[in-house]
Amino acid sequence: MEHNIYIYILVAAAVSCLIRVLPLTLIRKKIENPFLRSFLYYVPYVTLAVMTFPAIIWAPQFPLAGILALAAGIAAAWKGLSMVGIAVLCCVVVFICETAAVYFG
Repeated sequence: MEHNIYIYILVAAAVSCLIRVLPLTLIRKKIENPFLRSFLYYVPYVTLAVMTFPAIIWAPQFPLAGILALAAGIAAAWKGLSMVGIAVLCCVVVFICETAAVYFG
């Protein structure tokens, strides 16, 4: 069975367009419901978290290095460290964990 890539691209474009256009055409007035407003407010943050957290754990060679870096990043953010500082800290934690795992096996 031969697949036509252009049909797949067309379907993906149509679906992407529909999920962006339908809310604009169907919802014309301001959303007054506080529950729905708070739900829509947090959707981008939840989407980013769902895409980021698995990558944090599975991107390093050893998942334990990702888990330790995540814990260090959360602790550093809790203490008020800047985003650049947190990123550097997490990279250093992963580097140390993976280096230790290679040397100590």
